[in-house]
Amino acid sequence: MPTPQTHSDAPVRIAAHRGVTKRLGHWTTARAVEVRAHRGAAVLDLRSPRIPAGELRITVDLDRATLTLLVPDDAAIDDWDLHRVGRARVTDPERPDTPGDRRITLTGTLRNAEVRIRRRGLAVLTAMCSREYWVDLRRAHREGRPPTVVDPAHPG
Repeated sequence: MPTPQTHSDAPVRIAAHRGVTKRLGHWTTARAVEVRAHRGAAVLDLRSPRIPAGELRITVDLDRATLTLLVPDDAAIDDWDLHRVGRARVTDPERPDTPGDRRITLTGTLRNAEVRIRRRGLAVLTAMCSREYWVDLRRAHREGRPPTVVDPAHPG
């Protein structure tokens, strides 16, 4: 599991080329993320309370790829500046009626790609169906603490 990065103005860069890249739990405190993927998949957990409230900017360059964002239940997703080419889409089946303090702005380009927004139970299930969850579960059991990957915002 990657170590958390310190808060800075520099964006965190994620690459997922012909593979799967996952960042779950408390993996960053940055306000900007760049994701580049070609025929791959990336899963980013943005539910951590260590990420300050306010706007979080995600710049994407996806070509035949999938980006799954695990977000807080009341996060507002702004995809107005996202350029779509071909069969590209953003799915958010559980969009909240009243957005909260977290605003996630998506910019960049989707070429025959998809951004999937996961909240509530879908976010928990997505995190649980990963190798990172099992590693965190074993480590948490040894250390006598609750696991953080399944729900980073849960105090335990």
